[in-house]
Amino acid sequence: MRVAARAVLVTPLSGPLARFGIAGASALALWADSSGVSLEVIDAYPSAASAMRAAEASRPNVVFGPYGSGPALAAAAASTGVVWNHGGATARLARPAYPRVVNVESPAYRYLARVLETLVADGLGVGSEVVIVHVDTGFGREVAEGAATVARRLGLRRRSVTFRPGRARDMLAQVPAGDVLLSAGSFDDDVAIAQWASEHRWCAVGLVAAGVDELRHAIGDRVEGLYGPCQWFDDGTDDPADGPNSEWFSHRYRDANGTEPPYPAAAAFAAGVVWQRCVQEADTSESLPVMAASQQLDTTTLFGRFRVDPVTGVQTGHQIRIVQWRDGQRVLVDQPPRRK
Repeated sequence: MRVAARAVLVTPLSGPLARFGIAGASALALWADSSGVSLEVIDAYPSAASAMRAAEASRPNVVFGPYGSGPALAAAAASTGVVWNHGGATARLARPAYPRVVNVESPAYRYLARVLETLVADGLGVGSEVVIVHVDTGFGREVAEGAATVARRLGLRRRSVTFRPGRARDMLAQVPAGDVLLSAGSFDDDVAIAQWASEHRWCAVGLVAAGVDELRHAIGDRVEGLYGPCQWFDDGTDDPADGPNSEWFSHRYRDANGTEPPYPAAAAFAAGVVWQRCVQEADTSESLPVMAASQQLDTTTLFGRFRVDPVTGVQTGHQIRIVQWRDGQRVLVDQPPRRK
């Protein structure tokens, strides 16, 4: 269904998050072009709040929020309308604090929690020692808290070490011995931790950054054996109810950019597909009826399942997948959660 509408994407096009912000912008442009939607992109750096105010001033039909939990929170706080959040993987963007946010991604507290669940399913024993290192930011604390909660439920012992952003190397001497090392830092922090961990004995190492191909480019063969969470993994088997499949999307993205699409690109494209389906359900492009339709929708796109909790608005349908690096490739190693 083609929708004659105006959309604005607020996302980092410069600054430290530009790599994935630009990828999302390119993917959403593919969706807009295929759907007959006019798309404007506004740089969320250095102020996502200012960018959001500029976006809403033009009164578009839909506003898509930025990549990155921090920018997404800042943009949503500045918004006076509905924000479609495909780039801020945080459960903090929930009701009642944020009543007009439509969340597409799974929240980050599931990242390392799913790694632990996978390891236990593969034989990690009760009482094993889990060491969680994390950056002292909202994102790092959320990921670490999710891992700690699951560790308690699974009967695993746990210890935590925090570090300031960009200071992972300074913290490494304080990391105690254990069976499993889990890390939630920035990409550069996780690179430093992965390099250090490769020289020490661990039964398993899981890092947020190990879920993306970029880590192999940064540390080469040291990725071998690492576990990581994935918001999206293109294995060529999806058959979505709404929008094109991953094969179509990946082909178009490669043609436009010369590279494989990262998960933020797939999330951005899926946000457009879901918005378009909700417009169809609401029979209008007015933002509040479309948001109301999203709260009732249960569907699948190339990004996976879409379903939000009717009370909190947190994404519950989409699930984190777990990969392990084997022979230089990311391999799915978890069991896909059952659809409920």
